[in-house]
Amino acid sequence: YIRKMISSELGFSEEHRNLNIKRIGFISSLVAYSGGLAIAAPIAPYKVSRDFVREVCSEAGGYLECYVKASLDVCEQRDRKGLYAKARKGIIKGMTGIDDPYEEPQNAELVLDTGSFSVGECCDQIIEYLMKEGYIIKDEEAEEKQAKAL
Repeated sequence: YIRKMISSELGFSEEHRNLNIKRIGFISSLVAYSGGLAIAAPIAPYKVSRDFVREVCSEAGGYLECYVKASLDVCEQRDRKGLYAKARKGIIKGMTGIDDPYEEPQNAELVLDTGSFSVGECCDQIIEYLMKEGYIIKDEEAEEKQAKAL
């Protein structure tokens, strides 16, 4: 909905893609400043916009970059809309991975190789990481913390 509600005037040029990601990051930082948790899952092909989001969100609270890794072959196999096929035929221009670059994240806290692991296994990796880093806690740990606070 971000593209429809917040960035509807943007196209898919590098400048517009970066601006869209920066807007998502800014909104996420506002959520964090308010004590909330923001989970955003945009396609962020450029390092410069990911670095901006890391900076503004880190100032507001915790930040986790999760790289959902999929090879171009895997992306094309999963493409239900046929966008990659249209891009290969030249019908669509500026398709990430075809005629527009994807700068692979080098500093992601979590890398999920979706070509090697199932959705469930990837979810398990996320939950394990969030528990290890203290973002989520087991019920008994929560009860302990609550009891100590009283």
